[in-house]
Amino acid sequence: MSTREPLLQTVPIAELRPTQVTVGFREVAEKRRDWSERPDGDRAEWLGRHMIPVLLGPKKRPYVIDHHHLTRALLEEGCAGVLVNVVADLSMLDRDAFWVFADNRGWCHPYDAEGRRAGFDDIPKSIADLADDPFRSLAGALRRAGGYAKETVPFTEFMWADALRRRIKRREVDASFSGALLQALEFAKSRDARYLPGWCGPNDGT
Repeated sequence: MSTREPLLQTVPIAELRPTQVTVGFREVAEKRRDWSERPDGDRAEWLGRHMIPVLLGPKKRPYVIDHHHLTRALLEEGCAGVLVNVVADLSMLDRDAFWVFADNRGWCHPYDAEGRRAGFDDIPKSIADLADDPFRSLAGALRRAGGYAKETVPFTEFMWADALRRRIKRREVDASFSGALLQALEFAKSRDARYLPGWCGPNDGT
C-alpha cells in the first residue's frame, strides 16, 4: 500500500482535496513567481518531475498529502491539472475511518491559522479554500535563510511555525516580515530550538 503508483493522466486541481487547513500565502506567492518566470517550454517537463502525492479516499477522491503550496500556486496561475502519485488507496474506508487512519500515519495536519487543533470537518474541501497562516510563511522564509535544514519529518515547517507563533506576535509579522525573520533567525540559532527537526544551532555537547 505504500508503493507509489503514478497516474499517467492529469487530475484537475479543482478535484484535489487538501489534508490540512492552512498554507502560507507568502510561500504561495513565492512559488507563483517561480512558475511565472519558468520558460513555457520547460513547464510540462518540470510538472512531470513534481507529481503531487495523494491518497485515494472515499469515492476515489484524491487527497493531497504534500506540496499544498505548489498546488495552490499552480491553481492561482491558471494551471488546470497536475500529475499525481498515489501513496495509498484508502477508498475502501468510510469518511471517519479515512481521516483517523490518515491522522495516525501523519498524512494530515488539522490545525488552524492560530495553531490550534481543528476537527476533520474544518479541513477545506478544495485547494482554493485553504486559509493563510503567516507563521507558515515565516517558517518557510526561515529555512531558506539557513535557519534550519530541510528534513523528511512530516510537517517540519508547521512545527517551526508553531514554535515561532509562541515567540513572535502576529502584529509584528504583519508590520515587518523582515524584522520578524530576524527574530526567527535568532531563535533558530539558540539552544531553545534544539528540539525542532532540522535544527542546526551551536553544538557544544550539552
